[in-house]
Amino acid sequence: MGFRATWLYILAILVGLLGCGLSASRAGEPYPAKAKSIFMIEATTGTVLMNKNADTPVTSASISKLMTTEYVFSLLKKGDVSLDTIYPVSEYAWRTGGALSRTSTMFAALKSKIRVEDLLKGLIVQQANDACIILAEGLAGSDKAFTEKLNARAREIGLTKSSFGNSSGLPNPDNKMTMREAVTLARLIHDNYPEYFPYFAVRDFEWNKIKQRNRFPLLGTVEGADGFATGFAEDSGYSIVATVERNGVRLYLAMSGLATPKEREEEARNILEWGLANFQKRQIFAAGETIAEVSVYGGDAPRLAVGSQQPVAIFEDKRDPDRLTAKVAYQWPLPAPIEKGAKVGSLRLYNGEEVLQEVPVYALDGIGGGTLSHRALDAVFALLFFWM
Repeated sequence: MGFRATWLYILAILVGLLGCGLSASRAGEPYPAKAKSIFMIEATTGTVLMNKNADTPVTSASISKLMTTEYVFSLLKKGDVSLDTIYPVSEYAWRTGGALSRTSTMFAALKSKIRVEDLLKGLIVQQANDACIILAEGLAGSDKAFTEKLNARAREIGLTKSSFGNSSGLPNPDNKMTMREAVTLARLIHDNYPEYFPYFAVRDFEWNKIKQRNRFPLLGTVEGADGFATGFAEDSGYSIVATVERNGVRLYLAMSGLATPKEREEEARNILEWGLANFQKRQIFAAGETIAEVSVYGGDAPRLAVGSQQPVAIFEDKRDPDRLTAKVAYQWPLPAPIEKGAKVGSLRLYNGEEVLQEVPVYALDGIGGGTLSHRALDAVFALLFFWM
């Protein structure tokens, strides 16, 4: 390993840094989650409140419909399609995702034509498989061609472990998601498409003279719950992606591996209420405040103060908080010159060994190149330090 592959961690005991007792995420025993995979965060700070096998891909089933939803939203936002665009109902869509399929459907009539907005309501409110396929065929010519675009879009927005085998989540070995990436996708939908996100809270939708209630089980039963979706697969059990906003706090939850729909609903409700009741937001660094000093190689100063460009806050357990630690990670040695405002590493906030949050840190001042003698001394020091 060379210098460029070497990472140096500066451990900051925050009691000393801030002059006060800093604490974070969990107190006592963690919530005894029944789900096999789970991930929950608080939105404004990004604090991880629960993480259990969150990076393990599981069969996603209908929660993969969120990827289809996001892709259609992105096309609407770019103007590539409109809510009034009309697509026909093919026999394939009618047989595969319609009434004959005995799966979730909006009962689209064969050879009828449906507006994109109505298809989206069918997709989101009724989790309709026929709506997904009609959109896929209308936008890409076939469900297979649409799936290729779906996977490309997933990589574009940073979903590196999830994959999609079709537009609907119907059984296909390529339909896989991690719970962390399910939360990433849910946050993106909420934050990037405020004009379309309210579709998730529509209580019912009628099509072809058949009215169906919203299939999202927390809507109307958990205060502040306003999206997203559920799924079921034989190998991974019952899953859910949910978000709730209450008193200015928004939580995102994704979990998989529940035994029954009832257990899924009760567990989601209990976990969200636990998060809302037992945690509170606390700022630990102001924007521009010195978080740590890092070593510089070949500069006119040996150390550089670094900080965040935004306030750094944590969503901490308010009952009996543990001690929070922080590490500034950067690639050692940092070569001069360094401009003020340059990104130099990241601040990682930990509870024990678990990373609760990671934010970039920047140079608070500039450092110029040092003299020849300074650079020579730094080179000797770096060489000795490396070999030790």
